[in-house]
Amino acid sequence: MLEISPTIRISENELHFDYIRASGPGGQNVNKVATAVQLRFDVRASSVPEDVKARLLTLAGKRTTHEGVLLIEAKQFRTQEQNREDAIQRFVVLVRKALVKPKPRRKTKPTKASKDQRLKVKKRRGEIKKSRQSKSFE
Repeated sequence: MLEISPTIRISENELHFDYIRASGPGGQNVNKVATAVQLRFDVRASSVPEDVKARLLTLAGKRTTHEGVLLIEAKQFRTQEQNREDAIQRFVVLVRKALVKPKPRRKTKPTKASKDQRLKVKKRRGEIKKSRQSKSFE
């Protein structure tokens, strides 16, 4: 069981791991050993609360498929075990971010002083432009 928070725990059999060959440098070993890890987590079919699922899908962005499967790739390290732990840690951090409810935005109005100052600046600017005009109507 992965303990995300005191109230939320995710069973490890909800996580699916695929081991693939990592790209990049590594010599002859890179073509033989599958050290990179792909962590797959079906967000929609998981035991996570609905509001957290929605935030997790938006936070994950391009890392989710159209079916709602979260995909995290870890290929930083040279061993499967380290890459697996890295993928799990990144997954836990992402779910913890999704647990935080966003602060609701409250509409605000401009203060009377800021309205007055804006009008005063507009008036002064208008007077400057008016003084530049020529007054020859005759």
